Amino acid sequence: MKNIGSHKSVDIHKLNPNDPGLMESLLSLFGEAFDEPDTYNSARPDQSYFRELLSNQMFVALVALEEECVIGGLAAYELPKFEQERCEYYIYDLAVSAEHRRKGIATALIDELRAIAAARGAHVIFVQADYGDEPAIALYTKLGTRADVMHFDIAVEQ
Repeated sequence: MKNIGSHKSVDIHKLNPNDPGLMESLLSLFGEAFDEPDTYNSARPDQSYFRELLSNQMFVALVALEEECVIGGLAAYELPKFEQERCEYYIYDLAVSAEHRRKGIATALIDELRAIAAARGAHVIFVQADYGDEPAIALYTKLGTRADVMHFDIAVEQ
């Protein structure tokens, strides 16, 4: 348990194969926080899928728990590099429930990922933010260096 901002006891927990229920709670949080309930809830994988995903060392799911309730979370992927023997981590999703924002929870989640990444020999952690998402941009600016890049989604089927 850690004291994070005004929170008396928030536990940052790395999910493992025994935590499919917490993974489901994390998906619900993401759906609510991003206002995309269908994306995160309509075709939710079963618990065996979650167990397999959570046993993969190249996937990291962290949750911030307050009294066993998921109030924040992060999903990241380890990306092995080919030009050098090192890896990078990509934060795919990061969210904190509305009533718990701006209290240091997102920073605590990123700090925990930093520790995991350092232990795995990572070179850097990177994350994207959408234009107009000022709270995310402010958080990431505080923690890292901004690189303006373009993002393209390429359809799998032609």
